[in-house]
Amino acid sequence: MLRLSASLGFFALLLCAGLRSLEAQPATTAEAVRPGDPLPGLGPGELDRFRRGREAFETAHTPETGLGPLFNDSSCNRCHNRKGVGGAGIQSALLAGRNEGGRFDPLREQGGPAFATSSITLEAEGRRLAPRCALPPDGEPVPAQANVVVRRRTTPLFGLGLVDATPDATFRALAEQQLPAIRGRAARVTELARGAPAVGKFGWKAQAPSLHQFAGLALSQELGITNPEFPGEQLPRGGVSALAACDLVPELEEDASGVQHLVDFLQLLAPVAALPVGPEARRGDQLFTAIGCDGCHTRSLRSGPSAIPALSEQSYAPYSDFLLHDMGELGDGIAEGDAQPREMRTAPLWGSRLNGGARLLHDGRARSFEAAISAHDGQGAASRRAFAKLAEVDQRALLAFLAGL
Repeated sequence: MLRLSASLGFFALLLCAGLRSLEAQPATTAEAVRPGDPLPGLGPGELDRFRRGREAFETAHTPETGLGPLFNDSSCNRCHNRKGVGGAGIQSALLAGRNEGGRFDPLREQGGPAFATSSITLEAEGRRLAPRCALPPDGEPVPAQANVVVRRRTTPLFGLGLVDATPDATFRALAEQQLPAIRGRAARVTELARGAPAVGKFGWKAQAPSLHQFAGLALSQELGITNPEFPGEQLPRGGVSALAACDLVPELEEDASGVQHLVDFLQLLAPVAALPVGPEARRGDQLFTAIGCDGCHTRSLRSGPSAIPALSEQSYAPYSDFLLHDMGELGDGIAEGDAQPREMRTAPLWGSRLNGGARLLHDGRARSFEAAISAHDGQGAASRRAFAKLAEVDQRALLAFLAGL
């Protein structure tokens, strides 16, 4: 996590270092798409939206421009940069709460359930940015009464525009088609822009129904930047009175157009194509079905009509149903949105090869695909047991298939 004890000029250096030239011609085939590239087939206006969106994604914020008072990092790209702009990262978010008698308390009065790891009281250029602010430099500590403390790793964002363009009815139908033993459910959340119920698709707990809400939530929780759908600052312990001395920009810190720039980047960011399949991985592909992995890690979905031709009625391969499943002991213990403590959204597997199969599962504990499979529990336990019973040569084949996604 970024430390503001360095000069604020460091933010500008981060921005300059993070920008990669977009002057090269956009890729025209799926095979030519590199991580961080725009979708193939975009028109000039859409490419311009992508470029401006990427600049917003890489912009480093400062407390004077709205960062904080509590935050995890200074820009979206600081946490989503592995193998390309918009990729996964090494950072993780800290969440905590108290689970007692099967009931989860997010400890909101103590600042929960999301606990930022930095605050603006860190010094910059030898001066205190907010002299009267009493927030701890490293964010607020997790309360002593919390008995659930978890980390959630930063996820890749490639291809999410296709998911956003997929009708809610598709995900509800997927749940109905699944076998009872592994049947997931579509998260029931509220689309804040319309004040209407919708299916959650984004986030580890499927807590956001759209990329617009997903971007606004990230600005609020990760950067401490208020925006139209999330206009309130994260309250520190001590509430509004404690916040008053720390909030350098008390008015709304990002307007609708700024959020839309981020949405444009996320919406038009291309998915990562799988590698060509050799004989061993082809065998692993068959085993992926045979032991039930694709019961939840759905191979193929199709987007609905969209004003953007590159997103309209397109087949794509996320290897996820984007539904909530009871994962037993693998659940992170946090209730969020519509998700209960044992429930997690099926993690998409496309592009997972970019991190070499390391830092898998919600907390990054699994350092290999084999370790991730072995940790499956709840509705994923049957596939875990089936994998364990495979001959070693078949296990290698399945792992080879996963390594190419």
